[in-house]
Amino acid sequence: MTAIGQDTLGTRATLDVNGIAYDYYSLATAAEKLGDISRLPFSMKVLLENLLRFEDGVTVTGDDIQAIIDWQIDKRSDREIQYRPARVLMQDFTGVPCVVDLAAMRDAITKLGGDAAKINPLVPVHLVIDHSVMVDEFGTPKAFEDNVELEYQRNNERYEFLKWGSKALDNFKVVPPGTGICHQVNLENIAQAVWSSVAPDGKKIAYPDTCVGTDSHTTMVNGLGVLGWGVGGIEAEAAMLGQPVSMLIPEVVGFKLTGTLAEGITATDLVLTVTQMLRAKGVVGRFVEFYGPGLDALSLADRATIANMAPEYGATCGFFPIDDATLEYMRLTGREEDQIALTEAYAKAQGFWRVADAPDPVFTDTLSLDMANVVPSLAGPKRPQDKVILTEVDDTFNADLVKVYGHGSAKRVPVDGRDHDIGDGDVVIAAITSCTNTSNPSVLVAAGLVARKANALGLKPKPWVKTSLAPGSQVVTDYLNKSGLSADLDAVGFNLVGYGCTTCIGNSGPLAEPISKAINGNDIVAASVLSGNRNFEGRVSPDVRANFLASPPLVVAYALKGTVVEDFTTTPIGQATDGTDVYLKDIWPSNAEVRELMDANIDRAMFQSRYASVFSGDARWQAIDVTGSDTYAWRAGSTYVANPPYFDGMTMTPVPTEDIIEARPLAIFADSITTDHISPAGSIKADSPAGKFLLDHQVSKADFNSYGARRGNHEVMMRGTFANIRIKNEMTPGIEGGVTNYVPTGETMPIYDAAMRYKAEGTPLVVIAGKEYGTGSSRDWAAKGTNLLGVRAVITESFERIHRSNLVGMGVLPLQFADGVTRQTLKLDGSETFTIMKVAEIRPRQDVDVTLTRADGTVETFKTRCRIDTVNELEYFLNGGILQYVLRKLAA
Repeated sequence: MTAIGQDTLGTRATLDVNGIAYDYYSLATAAEKLGDISRLPFSMKVLLENLLRFEDGVTVTGDDIQAIIDWQIDKRSDREIQYRPARVLMQDFTGVPCVVDLAAMRDAITKLGGDAAKINPLVPVHLVIDHSVMVDEFGTPKAFEDNVELEYQRNNERYEFLKWGSKALDNFKVVPPGTGICHQVNLENIAQAVWSSVAPDGKKIAYPDTCVGTDSHTTMVNGLGVLGWGVGGIEAEAAMLGQPVSMLIPEVVGFKLTGTLAEGITATDLVLTVTQMLRAKGVVGRFVEFYGPGLDALSLADRATIANMAPEYGATCGFFPIDDATLEYMRLTGREEDQIALTEAYAKAQGFWRVADAPDPVFTDTLSLDMANVVPSLAGPKRPQDKVILTEVDDTFNADLVKVYGHGSAKRVPVDGRDHDIGDGDVVIAAITSCTNTSNPSVLVAAGLVARKANALGLKPKPWVKTSLAPGSQVVTDYLNKSGLSADLDAVGFNLVGYGCTTCIGNSGPLAEPISKAINGNDIVAASVLSGNRNFEGRVSPDVRANFLASPPLVVAYALKGTVVEDFTTTPIGQATDGTDVYLKDIWPSNAEVRELMDANIDRAMFQSRYASVFSGDARWQAIDVTGSDTYAWRAGSTYVANPPYFDGMTMTPVPTEDIIEARPLAIFADSITTDHISPAGSIKADSPAGKFLLDHQVSKADFNSYGARRGNHEVMMRGTFANIRIKNEMTPGIEGGVTNYVPTGETMPIYDAAMRYKAEGTPLVVIAGKEYGTGSSRDWAAKGTNLLGVRAVITESFERIHRSNLVGMGVLPLQFADGVTRQTLKLDGSETFTIMKVAEIRPRQDVDVTLTRADGTVETFKTRCRIDTVNELEYFLNGGILQYVLRKLAA
């Protein structure tokens, strides 16, 4: 049952669809009373409908609604609104700590005298287990089965916990392992474009399908006309429990697409171009909406590819409106005809339907791209926005080899026990992976055709390449099998390894020991090429320093060539069985070949069959037997799932927020520190604080699993905070990895160890950084770990949207240097202390003075801006965090 507001404007109307009556909140009626909205961006119309539906005179007022309409005057607004998404999407890496928090809140509310049942999702929540499978086995017909077996062995305790959640919590459904990647499952099955539910008066209400997700690539569903974006787990939990998402009315940047892609150009080439353009434009915290005649040339899957990478270009979302392509995709993917009819009728009644010759919406700012100008591209070697034209990849890498890695020229070394050597720029991982590209049949069929042509000529991957194919949906296997392309991919090493994120999230698995030893023992700069969306330092593999994002067919081609140090277009990939040179053009498919196979081998029945039992799982999942008790029975000594300390000693009255007096810097960082730097997802080193903790708890190194899989245990994750192997702390120049200078003694030690010493002394901490702090994943552990280490404030030149919100949600004060002030202008070296007064009196976006005391006793003050952006966020901060705020509210 859905909550609704008072409808003081009288906008509730009725829509008849195939004999079924749906009530809805009419934008046309609102426009008659409040002003024309015909050229309001489509994404803003979704926000307007949300406010109309939930207008109650308190959390949502008539002035809020008018502010959306008046947005058209200046194309920006400072007004704060309360937005309520229709549902929440999760994956297991972020979902396990969310369910841990809910279980802990049930314990805590019971202690406060409240009802545990109040801690329960009020909106539909879907959790898809997709982040846990690792590429241990590859290149064999048994790789998939072996990897799934290992996945269950490693993660059985986590899966039991999630199954408890699915039984104990209402409105909470779990999609079992081996089904697909959450964003592809969302796009292909869960999302409905227009949602409907029963109102308190018993009538059916139709409204836009909207969601927030605990994964930054939730934006992928924007391709289906569903407004969705990533949030931290703590913010998602609040949304589940009925708390609105507090936000400023966003600016909207229009991206006009014209023309069509040239022969042989892929959707990946297009999205890497779009990402580079928008990151250069600067769209952090803004909506991006795509428009223009070029949309007619994009399939729904192409749109989803572009929407998926909104976190990489920095936007809150990358929105596409509903049109005929939306309905065609819904029909292909097995949605019911009544749902498709509702989507069309509702979108047209509400002005959500894209009409090709209608006037363009008004935007805060615009930019445009003629798609005919897109060329074959990759991105790398460290950031997704760093697009590299295919013909320049070798030059880029070779320049970095000298400039970044200090090699005079590429070198090669022998590999023990192998009849080959290995060298700088050799591709040791080639992975078809991730939600971004494996959701798009055009690039997967193209990859299969590259494999088919290569196999016919006798080409094989180089012996040092670890190859893998991890689709985002079981339907991919169906159409690859039906077209015969699976056999061709198998023949060149791209056997199915699992349905999940795998290499893109850092679950690439170990390289062969001789390869790893040759790389690490000789300072070889190895490369990976993956069809993912993230290539941040230390993410893909601890053995690989240069990571390039590419389309699936290019991933296959690079596996065959085995190196990035040669120009792909002028040097051969390899030799055919008759000894002739084979070039990329010889194995690259035409657009017509790709389209012919897609048309012949992808149909509605595949989707209907695969999703008919989407929540059932295989025999392994069904064998997990748990009860659905109101509270969870925490296992003593568990290294996977533990009751977190967030609510220890909590009372109904918040503890007054203390001033920050003489805080020490825990670390000083440069620009583009990602959430992967702050809270790694990949492998755990045995000699790290987290590794030592696990060894002390009788966990063998072989069973460490990953940081991502351990997110249900705060002891592991605290020790993993700032533990990325590539992170560079300017307090310890020349050292790579999560270490710092413990100032009182001058010792260099792991950041966790220093933080615990400071905490024992009662010394508060700050973190200092440059621009774009917290880019990348939505992982709330980047903020949770920061909080648990004792960091009271983070001072940067700029924040990425989700991480800033997560810091506030964990009671950490985000401050942004005033213009012209940076860590460099202040000449910080880490020996200073920082004092921030009147913290309890702070207000959203106010100027805040920070007093800096240097080691020689000199004192100066510098200006910052408080990046607590809204009144609601201030309430969360003063309560010690958003979960504490919600818990007190529910307990009351």
